[in-house]
Amino acid sequence: MKAILIPIVLLLIGTGAGTGAGLFLMPASPEAVAETTCECPAPGDPTAASTAAEPATTSPEREYAKLNNQFIIPVIEDETVSALVVMSLNLEVTVGSRTAVFAAEPKLRDRFLQVMFDHANNGGFSGSFTSGTKMRALRNELLRAAQEVSGNRVTDVLVLDLVRQDS
Repeated sequence: MKAILIPIVLLLIGTGAGTGAGLFLMPASPEAVAETTCECPAPGDPTAASTAAEPATTSPEREYAKLNNQFIIPVIEDETVSALVVMSLNLEVTVGSRTAVFAAEPKLRDRFLQVMFDHANNGGFSGSFTSGTKMRALRNELLRAAQEVSGNRVTDVLVLDLVRQDS
């Protein structure tokens, strides 16, 4: 009798604990989230400085288009491949433009590769290749190329991954 009673009691305790944890960790309903209010200080309020460290919210006028494949760029020194650079990019686009950007992805990839090859040939991936000035120059050129292909639909180029593999 005890052999059957102990597993049943453990089963009931486990089920109760799981249900309680599920109810406790359940996300808030959309109505409860909508009811919460933000009491933000007025501009010029002396207490406004204390809220300056709050994270910025994403602009609702933007979407992100993740380019499916990585970019592989050879770094050539002394007529041989000395390293490979692998990059993953996302494009910040205006709302509703993702489909048009994805339709132009082959042309975008071609232009991006040319920009990256030029950057590599000019020494952009040598030495301290993640420095602010080199990365800013690369992003600006990628954005210029994206806007040549897709117009003002593309508002920014985001470098998600950047890896250099030396030979």
